[in-house]
Formats: sequence, C-alpha cells, structure tokens
Amino acid sequence: MTHLSPDPLPNHAWRPSGRHRTAEEPTLPAHRPSRLPGQASGTPEQSEPPVPAGLRRFNALPADEAGRALLACCGSHRWARLVAAHRPYPDLDSLLAAADEAAYDLTPGDVAEALACESLTLLPDGAYSAAHMALSAAHAAYESRFGHVFVICLDDTSPEDSPDLVLTAISSRLTNDPDEERTHTAEELRRLVRGRLARSLGTTGNGAVPCL
Repeated sequence: MTHLSPDPLPNHAWRPSGRHRTAEEPTLPAHRPSRLPGQASGTPEQSEPPVPAGLRRFNALPADEAGRALLACCGSHRWARLVAAHRPYPDLDSLLAAADEAAYDLTPGDVAEALACESLTLLPDGAYSAAHMALSAAHAAYESRFGHVFVICLDDTSPEDSPDLVLTAISSRLTNDPDEERTHTAEELRRLVRGRLARSLGTTGNGAVPCL
C-alpha cells in the first residue's frame, strides 16, 4: 500500500506572527508515549485510555482515503496530506498536535484554498429576520474588503449568543489591515479544524463519524 509523503516545507511558508520554529524542530511532533513522572524503567505502566473508535478507523484508512476524509475538516489539500502521512496516531492529543503544526505551516495560498471551502456562519433556527439581514450585510462588507469568507470558531459560544458575537467580531475585524486579518483568519481556521477533528474522531463509541 502506497502512503502519501508530507510535502517539503518551503522556506517562505507563512505562519501567524509570534509562531517561529527553529531549524532543529521536526516538521510534525513525534508520537512517542512519555513515561509517567516518577516511573522507573521496568515499572509496570498504568493502563492507557482506550483509543477512540473514530481515531482507530482513521488510522486504518488507506492514505488516499484518509486524505480525502480530512478535507471535510479543512479544505487545504496540503494540510490533509501532511496529517494523513503521519499516522498512526496513538491518541487524539497527538492527532490534534499534528493538525495544529500542519496548520501553522500553511502558505497564504493554502489558507485561501481552505477558505474557499468554508461556508458562512449561520444563525440558529428561530432568529428574527432583522438579525439575518444584519449578518448578511456584515458578511458582504467583510468579503468585499478581504476577498474571502469570514470565519470564526464558535465552539465555546452558546447558540443564542452566536449572532451578537459574530456581528461584533466582523465589525472589529473590518478595521484590520489585510496582513493582520490574514493572521487572525488563519488562527480561527486552525481552531475550527481542531474542533471538527475532536468531534469527529474523539468518540469512543461506534457511532457515525461526522467528518470521516
């Protein structure tokens, strides 16, 4: 079975400001279980938590299928290849760390490719029409200024608070210059993807996996 190899990382790869990796750092984190504090060599290890069923299925997929499945969580083909190529992941934290690292290494073109697959933030059912009009107008103003869809991670926000938060965030980010907004957008996209992966692969049951 042929596995995809991660793309070489270009020297010009763009990263959010404040995030720098030295030349000695690996492209993606190694997935090695660490010894528990105070645990001597030869001491029986504590039992490991079960690997989520969704992650087990993901680890077992052929490389091309894993890459296609990951595109449902992030539309960057390069990100999907990088994450798929570093399987198997022993636990969800290792997968999320690798997903973050791959996201930090995306070029502006990779981010644009991912943003093209994102949809507008939707209001919850039952929201009044004026809210829909206000949100549509805000999205239109944002796309006119920056040329791509507005993205924001709402994982920690209740549905009833989402409309006000989205409108406030769009108004605030409209004042950014393009470079500032590119940094902010990439970070929100990374958080969105992280949440999708956790929800898709973090289940320990045998239910359907939303992304995969």
